[in-house]
Amino acid sequence: MISIVGVTVGTAALIIVLSAFNGLDNLLKSMNDSFDPDLKVMPASGKVFSLDDPNIIKIRNLESIFDITETLEENALLKYGDQQYIATVKGVSENFANVSGVDSMLTVGDFVLKHNNQPYAVVGQGVAYYLSLNLNYIDPIVIFVPKRDAKMSMNPEQTFNRNYIFPSAVFGIQQEYDTKYILVPLDYARELFDYSNQISALEIKLNKGVNVDKAQNEIQEILGSDYLVKNRYQLHESFYKIMKSEKFYIFLILTFILIVASFNIIGSLTMLIIDKKDDISTFRSLGANLKTIRNIFLMEGWLITIIGAVFGLAAGFFICWLQIRFELIKLGSSGSFIVDAYPIKIIWTDFLMIFLTVVSIGYFAAWYPVRYITKRFVIQELDQS
Repeated sequence: MISIVGVTVGTAALIIVLSAFNGLDNLLKSMNDSFDPDLKVMPASGKVFSLDDPNIIKIRNLESIFDITETLEENALLKYGDQQYIATVKGVSENFANVSGVDSMLTVGDFVLKHNNQPYAVVGQGVAYYLSLNLNYIDPIVIFVPKRDAKMSMNPEQTFNRNYIFPSAVFGIQQEYDTKYILVPLDYARELFDYSNQISALEIKLNKGVNVDKAQNEIQEILGSDYLVKNRYQLHESFYKIMKSEKFYIFLILTFILIVASFNIIGSLTMLIIDKKDDISTFRSLGANLKTIRNIFLMEGWLITIIGAVFGLAAGFFICWLQIRFELIKLGSSGSFIVDAYPIKIIWTDFLMIFLTVVSIGYFAAWYPVRYITKRFVIQELDQS
């Protein structure tokens, strides 16, 4: 029973920790999805490209595409009152909300980029914090951008384009975006950055059910080597690789803990074999060979492992279900975090992987005492007698 409890606790810990990690991973990915498109087309070299390219026109008619928005990005100095902050000004076309989910991630205000031909800005929560921003429609944000054809001048202001814009809303997604971006209308950005019809990227939303990899390859083939077509994973490749590595190492560490717990099985079987010397002698007298005797104890070791694994999987699932259903463990006071409780996501392949791992560890934990202890402490004594 002690051995079963050890395996049960180790298995349940694996399920709970990996499910919690899956929940955090899923939460971060969902926040990225609120800002990133399904596919993003960027120039292979340089910062901008022209919409006059006939290949760009071709991809707009693809059946797999739900909508396309044009974007233009550039770093700029923002000034609001006495506060200053360097951020990325991202000009977006009017249909940006169809491609992105930023409009659903607002903390204050309404997602308005233009009203009665008046441009407005939607500001990241971090940018708003550093600027001490208020949505009072009295004090505008002043944006300074270096002129593209600027020459040396005794007056620094002559080397900068300057424009004003009022904020209409503040969005909160995650720190990477919140402290970096301010969204403005595309025509406003072009005027500010001295561009005509150039853009930095095309952001594409695909129709539901469309295979992303297939659509990506199709668009890349049409556009050729002058453009890069990236999916959400490739836009944050380092982030996703780190998340996968973290999950692997968490699984590895907990597996080592489970290996330590499996020493209970070695101890239990060792004591059992020594305790059953007389029974083994009787079996040998009845004609049982060494292989048959070893299989008996090996099967008992496997039963300990399988029972512990099944109970551990059930206990882990039940605890995860309680957290999902009742949110027992909170992250902090209400409103301080994006979610109130630790997120949990149950992935059934994790259950299969953990079960196979536990059974494998249990097999080797049982194999050692059965293979060596029986021979050293029992069979030798019986042969000598």
